[in-house]
Parts: sequence; C-alpha cells; structure tokens
Amino acid sequence: MSLARGPDQIAEAWLPDVAGEVLLVTGFHVLQAEVERIVAAAGGQLRVVADVADAARYWDSAAAVLVGSDVRELPPRRRAPAVLVGLNGEGDSLWHLAAALGAERVAVLPDAAGWLAECLSRSRSPEAGGLVLGLTGGCGGAGATTAAIWIAQAAAGLGARVLVIDGDPWGGGLELALAAEETPGLRWPDLSQASGSIDPDQLADSLPVAGGFSFLSWPGSRERPAPVDAATTGGVLDAARRAYELVVVDIGRGSEPLHTFAWDCDRILVVVPAQLKAAVASARLTQELPPVETALLVRGKAGAALDSALIADAVGLPVHGMVPELRGVGAAAENGRLLELGKRRRVRHFAASVLDLLDGEIPVGEFP
Repeated sequence: MSLARGPDQIAEAWLPDVAGEVLLVTGFHVLQAEVERIVAAAGGQLRVVADVADAARYWDSAAAVLVGSDVRELPPRRRAPAVLVGLNGEGDSLWHLAAALGAERVAVLPDAAGWLAECLSRSRSPEAGGLVLGLTGGCGGAGATTAAIWIAQAAAGLGARVLVIDGDPWGGGLELALAAEETPGLRWPDLSQASGSIDPDQLADSLPVAGGFSFLSWPGSRERPAPVDAATTGGVLDAARRAYELVVVDIGRGSEPLHTFAWDCDRILVVVPAQLKAAVASARLTQELPPVETALLVRGKAGAALDSALIADAVGLPVHGMVPELRGVGAAAENGRLLELGKRRRVRHFAASVLDLLDGEIPVGEFP
C-alpha cells in the first residue's frame, strides 16, 4: 500500500505551495543550498541573511523564519523562529540549540526536505489542523500511556476525531493496553517505507480503532520491529494533524522518541507520581523538552507524601490535572482493560478536567 512519494521525488512530485517570503538566517553555504532547493521546488521566495543583526529588519514581515544551526542568538524582541534547520550528523546538539533559541520545530536535512516544504506551506494557512498533545512519564512507570488512553477515550466520547500514537518502539506496544492486537489496520512497521506527503484521509481509513478512537501502535510482539525514520514519522504526524481534531502522542522517555515526537507537539503533559524521586527525575526530563507549553499531571492519592503544589515547585511546571490512583490499574494495563476503567466516574472527571483546559484548542464544532 503506497501512502507517500519518496524524498528523491521532491522536485517532480507533489509539493505544497509556499507563499510569502521565507527568511533563512545562516552562514552555512551547504545548509543554504539545501533550503534554497526546497523553497524553489515549492515555488516560494527565499531571502538568505548570514548575520542575525542584518536579519532583524526582515524578521517580522517574513511568512516564516528559519535559522541555521550556526545561529547562537536572536535579534532582541523578535518572535521565535519557526524551524531550526541543520544537517545530518549534528546529533543531539540541534535539539538543545532549538530549545535555547525557542524554535518551534527542528528539520534535519536532507532527510526532512519534504516535511520542511509542507511546514512552510502550513505556516501561511489559517487552518493549522488539529491539536497534537504529547504525554510522557517524568519517570519510569509513571502512567503516561494510561493517561493518554483515558484522555483520548473521553475526547472521543464527546464527539472529537481522535488518534493515539504510540511513540515508543521499546514500550511493548500500545495495542496490548487496548487489547486490540488482533484489530485490523496499519501499525508502525507498515509505514516504514512511506515518506514525503501522506494523504490524511488515506491514513485515517487505514488505522485500527478501539474505544471510539484510532490508534497507531508498535506491535505488541517479541519480534524486533522494522525501524521507521524521522522523516516518515514527521509525515505521519503532519497527516494526522490534518485528519484528526486531537492527536494524543504517548511519547516515551528515551532521547530518540523525545526528539522524534516531542518537537511536533503543540502542548506536552508530563505524568509524575506524587513522590520526591519522581519529581527530581521529571525536572531532569523537562530539560530535554521543546519550548512548547508544558504542564504536569500528578498521579497519586489524597494525602500522598508530596502534594501537587510541592511537586509543581520541585519540577518548575504548573499542575494541569490529577491522575486518579485506582486499585488494579496496573493489572488492567497488563490485561488490556484500561478502556473499561476509563468509564469510571473518577477517570471521566480527570479526563474532563484536562479537556476543559484545552477548550478552544481542539477544532471540533460540537466540542463542549
């Protein structure tokens, strides 16, 4: 099943129309040449400025601002750049630099050429698509997968088109927690050869459904799954944003999932147990997250060793909700009964409180 065109077809295959001038700030000639090829192939206009100070006069009027990995500071009182662009081989330093500069996204070229063209096209569109909400555990076993499923289940019950994405290839498989390993539909390995632009409707029609929402999981098996590169995951997330009103990404905690998925999220929630050790681990994790709005979901019972205010102070993030501590939730996750627990009043109250804080950000007409 062909979902996309390969990256080598960028010049002759479908490309989004890039309107308005794109500003690129870099002194790297190789990087400049890569971006020039992408913008030219998409029919856009590119202005390249090597010096940050000289770029200030064009910054606010540009349709999108890209900065190269050689840029270390921004002009004063200017909006954050849309994308930090770098080259293969620059490693983790790209994401650390993007966080320091406040860049919204990271594009590693040439692999992300198709994604960057589409990102530039979307930057001029008033309809950016659905909300991408990322969840990650502040420590191992925090319950991010459980919270993601319950939030998705509640949103779907309110009429939103929802997709849950399993972002951790080493997490055992989201489908097991849903008891949906036999449900027909695409899994991540089926998309390993897809690249470039993916049709949103075709993606949505191809994914399995459980609990009223679609899901994209890594296989819940002992076999080592086929790898899926960052360019493919970027194309999948772009299509998902256009096909669904809420995309919930169970990010995982490893550096690779964080780099691959967290930087495409509009908001991030960190699930942290009400424990000192978990709060310290969460504070460390937040240093790896992109500069998007981030908050905590505290998991614990009333009268826990640390209350939510102390955890917020320890981590340095506001509390966005309280994940209920239910008897048997661990066994439910193992036995695929999380959707059953999601119908309980305490869980529905938790999920509704999270969705209330997202009100106005999920573009669904009848969403309360």
